[in-house]
Amino acid sequence: MSAPTRIGGLIAAQRRAQRPRLRTAALGGVVVTVAAVCLLGLSGWFITGAALAGVAGGAAIQAFNYMMPSAIIRLLAILRTGGRYIERVAGHEAALKALARLRPQLFHAMAAGSPETALLLSSGDVSTRLVQDVDAVQTLFVRRSAPWALGAGAVVSVLLAALATPLAGLVLLIALGLACGGGVLIARRMADPAGHAAQTAVAALKDRLSALEAVAPELKAYDLDAWAVSQLQVVAVRQDEAQIAVARVGGWMAAWQAAVTGLAVLLIIPATAGAGLPMTALAALAAVMGIDAASGLITALHQNGAASQALSRLDDLLPAETVPPAGLPASASIALDGLADAMSPPFRLGVLGASGAGKTTLVERLAGLRTIQPGEALIGGVDAARVAPDRRRALFAYAAQDVRLLGGSIRQNLLLAGPADDAALWQALDDAALGDRVRADPKGLDAQVGANGERLSGGERRRLGLARAYLRSAPWLVLDEPTEGLDAASAAQVLKALDRRLTERQQGLILISHQSAPMDICDQVIRVQGLADEGRVQMSPQRRSAA
Repeated sequence: MSAPTRIGGLIAAQRRAQRPRLRTAALGGVVVTVAAVCLLGLSGWFITGAALAGVAGGAAIQAFNYMMPSAIIRLLAILRTGGRYIERVAGHEAALKALARLRPQLFHAMAAGSPETALLLSSGDVSTRLVQDVDAVQTLFVRRSAPWALGAGAVVSVLLAALATPLAGLVLLIALGLACGGGVLIARRMADPAGHAAQTAVAALKDRLSALEAVAPELKAYDLDAWAVSQLQVVAVRQDEAQIAVARVGGWMAAWQAAVTGLAVLLIIPATAGAGLPMTALAALAAVMGIDAASGLITALHQNGAASQALSRLDDLLPAETVPPAGLPASASIALDGLADAMSPPFRLGVLGASGAGKTTLVERLAGLRTIQPGEALIGGVDAARVAPDRRRALFAYAAQDVRLLGGSIRQNLLLAGPADDAALWQALDDAALGDRVRADPKGLDAQVGANGERLSGGERRRLGLARAYLRSAPWLVLDEPTEGLDAASAAQVLKALDRRLTERQQGLILISHQSAPMDICDQVIRVQGLADEGRVQMSPQRRSAA
């Protein structure tokens, strides 16, 4: 299977890293197939020969050497068991280690890529790609030993059949070609489309489930549980149908392998005419195990469609081209298109504007969370569009209006901003007017916030996001509606602490708010008027007292 270029490069790198384990797995697979073919073939020869010796009488029984064949049979059984253990352990260890390294690489590539690409992906879609799709790729490692095992099994089985007669060996060779060729044909015609559909269906199911789970309170409030179940059932039925199709293809592959095996045995028995019954049994049973050696390849072909689709979906996560690393601008000064003067910390800028005018778009473009228009802003005297997004993000500590929290403790969510001791954590919480609330919880900083902060109120979630932004060391603090949803006393407390922190740390501020009170601590206020036809954010200076 040919992997797409970008994800293919990551897969190839992991194969190189896991090469010793993959070679061990391949060696184990070779030992398994060789031992299995020899074991069954020799067992057939031994049982048939012993039976004929018993029929021939006492002299034949005394002359028949049963010690050596039985010892070899035991040895082959041990080798088959040991080889299978080595193959499974080494192959799966290589796969698991490779996938453990691959997931962070994919996440990093997604985070460092185009903001538009990341924004188009739902949480359910991202989860599916990083979990189910990456899991589907493990067949590229686990089944890596299949061609080697098939090759070894084919060579040994053909040689054993040829010991009976050369014609028997030729018949088995043709049968092996039929088994593999038919398996490849079924895979391309049936397994690949079914695997593609199954991988897409499970992604759609998880995406829909995640979307419905996110609005569960609204579904309850509007009595839409039955509607949600019906919506989920539609995609679930499609996923079930796709899985049934995959299972059906597996049945066709197994049926084809069984048919070829039966045909091979039927043809090999007369092809060994004159070789004696023990050699006929040897050739027939060697044929059975030789074709069975192709089962690993057949399984890999069965999983090929799902793996191919998973690779394609993972490839979509990777940026088309890597942004060349750029150094940080000479300074943290910011000059916005339409404003006369550049701003440097500790300057404080207030941003007003109607809902939907583009206030959040402006700050997210500055911070590298959306693609900025060329000439829309200068950072350190350099066009912001020419500064890599990760370099821009390093200049800002951002507290978004829609705060996202980890399903963990308060401490874990705060430490996303960077390393900090408990004293700094408590200070940030106090400045965000959340310290008393956390102290009242018996677990304190280790109190759990629930999935995306569901155990906190909307105002508490926003203040926890504010505290997290306080802990990030950056020249600019960017706050989007920091007092929204707070009572007057809490809002005043937050603004007073914010004014003090900015003065102490000489940190710059970009503050978005619909309220006039937060603008009082700003040096300048601008009003965002909307997006121009070419996509630029339009703004104009505004008097501080404007609302």
